[in-house]
Amino acid sequence: MAVPKRKKSKSKTASRKAQNMKKPTTRASSCAQCGAPQQPHRACPSCGYYNGRQVLTVSSDE
Repeated sequence: MAVPKRKKSKSKTASRKAQNMKKPTTRASSCAQCGAPQQPHRACPSCGYYNGRQVLTVSSDE
């Protein structure tokens, strides 16, 4: 069974584990109906459309 000869330093361990951290999603596409920014693969929060059809009813309180 293989056993490491020396202990890995905290710096080496942290730099290796930094690759597995989850990165925040900052990409936002624009809605095809209203042009408002929206997250990809989700219904538009301002108009309620997704993939060319309305899936949410959005009330406009102005």
